[in-house]
Amino acid sequence: MAQLSSEQEQWVAEASRSEINGWIYLHINGEPFARGFQHGYLVADEWADAQRVYKAMTYQCFGLEYSFFQKHAVEMHKDKIPEEIADEMKGIAAGLTAAGVPATFEDIIGWNAWMEVTDYWYPSVSSKYAKAGPKGPRGSHCSAFVATGSATVDGKLVIAHTSFDDFWAGQYFNVLLDLTPTEGSRMVMQSVPGYVGSFTDFWVASSGLVVTETTIGSFHGYDPKRAPEYVRSRLATQYAKTIDEWVDTLNKDNNGGYANTWLVGDANTGEIARYEEGLIYQNLEKTLDGSFFGDNAPSDPRIMHLECDDYGYNDVRWPTGARRVRWMQLLEEHHGQIDTQVGQAMIGDTYDVYLGYNNPSMRTICSHYDADPLYYLSSHGVPFNPFGSVDAKLATGDDVLKMNMWGRFGRADGTPFDADAHLRQHPQFNWQKGYLKSRPSQPWTYFDNGKVDTESTGPLENKE
Repeated sequence: MAQLSSEQEQWVAEASRSEINGWIYLHINGEPFARGFQHGYLVADEWADAQRVYKAMTYQCFGLEYSFFQKHAVEMHKDKIPEEIADEMKGIAAGLTAAGVPATFEDIIGWNAWMEVTDYWYPSVSSKYAKAGPKGPRGSHCSAFVATGSATVDGKLVIAHTSFDDFWAGQYFNVLLDLTPTEGSRMVMQSVPGYVGSFTDFWVASSGLVVTETTIGSFHGYDPKRAPEYVRSRLATQYAKTIDEWVDTLNKDNNGGYANTWLVGDANTGEIARYEEGLIYQNLEKTLDGSFFGDNAPSDPRIMHLECDDYGYNDVRWPTGARRVRWMQLLEEHHGQIDTQVGQAMIGDTYDVYLGYNNPSMRTICSHYDADPLYYLSSHGVPFNPFGSVDAKLATGDDVLKMNMWGRFGRADGTPFDADAHLRQHPQFNWQKGYLKSRPSQPWTYFDNGKVDTESTGPLENKE
């Protein structure tokens, strides 16, 4: 670890890091380079371990080195990153280096771009490298909903989200990054060590906006000459004041990377929106009374049929089709009753509509691929894959205006994951040994501007 200059010491003194129930709450602030330095310096150990794991798993999953994807990310994105964000990324690299983990600006670009280049750019060019031809993007990455007006208890918005991913990747989605820039809105976002955006995409902003998304499954399309999603979503959330401004900023220079169904709420007005963003087609719906959900299946027929392969929109054997039906059931059943407690229960729901009973599986809102033998749709994946829900987040309109939120690290329904036991039972995944970590059951935790109300931690459903 390097000796810090007096200026660097001051930067670090103005930041803070705390840990609770699996989360790292990271306060950073100031000019772009300074806040980036704070970020890198305070999560250096976690970034180094994530690099170790991602480099090994990238090779296992693609047969290509991590450096291959980083090189192409730098070539495509370096000149498309605005100066403010570039300076912040350079600060992250400098902070990591000062903490004893050498890193460059190019390293941080490759890291922030990993999802986009592996899941969106690479499928568009993989026939040049892979004998089997293009490999389509992974699809079922999240479940989410947003509700407002007559759908909620108090008429104000409620929004919740759970991320799905390979467990070796999702084990690093535990940063709550509280960033106060010198310009634009303060943002509290779920993130990953070393990221300038949310990546898992749950943002609360001092503008009153709250943002989340679910990926559009089996999407095809990527324009390497346009701006990456991690830049566009960060700029939109930092600078937009309204839903329309947010959508316009996100779609400016849209490259098709990380194509999503975005759910956006404005806590000032109670308005909510669903914005489906493909490369060619986009669709925006807004309401002051009702709800929207995301299940990885696009609803816009143009995106569905012209930019995607079939992805189970009407097939309840598929994760998308099943979760689509379950969301409709839950939002109708709880219409007028949705609050923090009901929202937490819905985002952790494990009712399997295909089988007609509670059955944690790939088809449930809280995804359990690792428990699924895939009797009913084996073509969709492999049985017992350590993949699925890795977190849960929720905020009400009042939470957003106070810059607060709820979080649960680990699976949304609280079920623990024992990596050693899983690999013993399913040795076909032993190539992940030494990289896959266990995640214990964690409680829902309420974050009040970085302070934790210990009386508000724990499963809300157990409270009177």
